Amino acid sequence: MPVDAPPTLFSWPDRLRHSAIILLVAGLALAVVVTSGELSPTLAAAVFACIAGAALIPWRLHNAATSNEDLRAINSPAESEAVNAIIAGMPDAAVLLDRAGRVIHLNGAATQLAPALRKNELAQFALRSPEIIGALREAIATAEPRRATYLDPVPVDRWMELIITPVSVPTLFGGIEKCMLMTFHDQTPLRRVEEMRADFVANASHELRTPLAALSGFIDTLQGPAKEDAQARERFLAIMQAQAKRMARLIDDLLSLSRVELSAHVRPDTLLDILPIIRQVADGLEPLARERQVTIDLDLPQAPVVIAGDREELLRLIENLIENALKYGASGGKVIVSLAVAASADGAPEVRLTVRDFGPGIAPEHLPRLTERFYRVDVGDSRAQGGTGLGLSLVKHIVNRHRGRLLIESVPKQGAAFTACFPLAEPPPAA
Repeated sequence: MPVDAPPTLFSWPDRLRHSAIILLVAGLALAVVVTSGELSPTLAAAVFACIAGAALIPWRLHNAATSNEDLRAINSPAESEAVNAIIAGMPDAAVLLDRAGRVIHLNGAATQLAPALRKNELAQFALRSPEIIGALREAIATAEPRRATYLDPVPVDRWMELIITPVSVPTLFGGIEKCMLMTFHDQTPLRRVEEMRADFVANASHELRTPLAALSGFIDTLQGPAKEDAQARERFLAIMQAQAKRMARLIDDLLSLSRVELSAHVRPDTLLDILPIIRQVADGLEPLARERQVTIDLDLPQAPVVIAGDREELLRLIENLIENALKYGASGGKVIVSLAVAASADGAPEVRLTVRDFGPGIAPEHLPRLTERFYRVDVGDSRAQGGTGLGLSLVKHIVNRHRGRLLIESVPKQGAAFTACFPLAEPPPAA
């Protein structure tokens, strides 16, 4: 945008011209009056001097009043295209202020963050946070960088970090003006990750502490009152074994989850037939099915179904899905494991592995949170079944690593269906 000169610098000749016209008209009028003999030349000269003073003094006063404004306009930072382009191209919200705190430039992100910001207006009026105002005043007073963190509650809670950096900006006539560059960085994702990490550590510690406390209590009992009681010893040892297995499962799930998350950015590229994996898992869980009096029905195609995947992770995924169906849907008496090839939303072929039970089902309000770590619909029932609260979270991460998706459908009292979808791969050539 071309730089326009301050209008006051170029209005002085106009004012002089107006004053000259006034004096010319007054001189002609006085000359006519003197010629007619109605006024003496001395008195006419005095009247002309008064008129001249009246015409010129207001211009002088106006000139003095506007000199400071003109000087300020001359020394103001230039509205250059380069500075404007730099501010507009910054990904975060950015605002450039002069040393008085007025807005010179701001980008679109800053407008969305603080709609009240206006060019040539004080930023303090638009940014009402005490942390922002305090940091800005300190930065202007000391000409040193300042940082501040504040909570923006509208429209949702967001943690923002403000960084104020003094920068030198060229002025209109070649000088340098010390300005303040304000940049706003959204720290909400980092805060949420930190909260999730803290919750994860707290939940994992709690889950491990419970069986450890049981083991410690039974050990003390066996070393004390039940030292010679064979019947109590056998019963306590069985409980201790179950608690030890629970801790082992929890640690195993935690390690598996960490391994999957560590390699989440690397998609498996090994081509394998998923049918033998499903049959292997179903055969391994047959004793649990007989114990729960549940029948596992396999509805699988005859031809190989090839996907690109990690065998151990797929074993863990299928095992978790079928085991959950056997434990929590046992009242239905049947679990159906089916495999089909269908078209995804974008038309690409995909493999859909569905595990359906006919148990009590899951209430709708729990469905969005089922894959969260340590989330349980019924904490007591889950622990009684030996669950760790990490099974479905592990399933979700494995599906994501295989670039698939997990679908959960359930109607209370009509069972639940968990479907893992994977991209279909071309079968390997025959040997």
